[in-house]
Amino acid sequence: MEKVQEPSVGLLRRLARPLAGAAVPIFAVLAALLVGAIMLIALDANAIDGYKALFSGAFGGADELADTAIKSMPLLLVGVGICIAFRAGVINIGGEGQIIAGAILSTLVALGLPGLPRIILVPLVLLAGAIGGGIWGAIPGALKAYANVNEILSTIMMNIVAAQFMSFLLQDWLIEEGAIKIQQTERLSENSHLPLLPGGTRLHLGVLIAILVAVLGYVLLFRSALGMRLRSVGHNPHASRYAGMAVKKSIVQALAFSGACAGVAGAVLVFGSESHRLIGEGGAAAFTQNAGFNGIVAALFGGLHPLTTIPASFLFGGLLQGGIDLQREVQVPGALIVALNGLVVIFVVSSLKARGRLGAWADRFVTSGSGPSDVATDAADEARTEVAATSGGDA
Repeated sequence: MEKVQEPSVGLLRRLARPLAGAAVPIFAVLAALLVGAIMLIALDANAIDGYKALFSGAFGGADELADTAIKSMPLLLVGVGICIAFRAGVINIGGEGQIIAGAILSTLVALGLPGLPRIILVPLVLLAGAIGGGIWGAIPGALKAYANVNEILSTIMMNIVAAQFMSFLLQDWLIEEGAIKIQQTERLSENSHLPLLPGGTRLHLGVLIAILVAVLGYVLLFRSALGMRLRSVGHNPHASRYAGMAVKKSIVQALAFSGACAGVAGAVLVFGSESHRLIGEGGAAAFTQNAGFNGIVAALFGGLHPLTTIPASFLFGGLLQGGIDLQREVQVPGALIVALNGLVVIFVVSSLKARGRLGAWADRFVTSGSGPSDVATDAADEARTEVAATSGGDA
């Protein structure tokens, strides 16, 4: 006779792993902030005033929250793509190049079709961004699948190619005519601008698009047959191949989907910006805002799950946005803000194994004495995926 589960026990089982998983990265961030406080004190700065300015600049009001959301948007889009790739057992370090590829193709569409009505042109440039990023991600995917080229190396090299290609285009072909030689296009058609959301802030439609992409990423990974195949390949490519799955095709698909998410971020960075043009001045990192790398941290912070990457991106975006106010308040070098962000990265990444172990412990604790369930199975599935991701997909 099957044992009947009490409602409180069922609720505990559903909440135990998320709570255990959330505790580790939160403590990791606190540890990073503690080390950052020591660095501030070493520079004769008031750490309390500095962190007050940081959190006020990130979450202190409607305008600050809007700025943080805008800063978080590319991190979320890249992070969702990272979740898809990592769950399939491949590592995508090419977010920077995929952002640029999406931005270039979407800009070309806007320049070529400026007269289309906004209701058509806005979805078209977003689709072009997804296609551009998807193609840029599929190339290293095909190299990985059919030529056994390490995807870490190829995606990093593709970042460099994309950056140089954007610089080449903005030096001649796409540069604004009749203006000072600045690496930027002409101001793009108003019909391609992402509409501002109500509230009188800088918040625009791109933030909602990023959240929608996260939801679609969740549906793809956990509520579709394709997602099941991608995760199966990530768990064990040899067993998946034995079961008749197209492992090589799945690798290409995973990196293409991952690149498409980053490509949408590139389109939104162009058409949601205040300048409404593609700008290469200051280098590729000035345009991408290093979202291609910071998005990896947001995804890891969110446990490689598209939905939990939403708050993770918002928190990490807040640290980036508030760091500007911290620097202004306590008059410390900008390098300290970079170092603080680096500390967060180090502590979060180094806590992954502890997070997996704590989650597994929570699973055993709440399922002791009860039969198997979908929740326990899903939790174990997620734990194995995290281990596979951090070990390069060999698990």
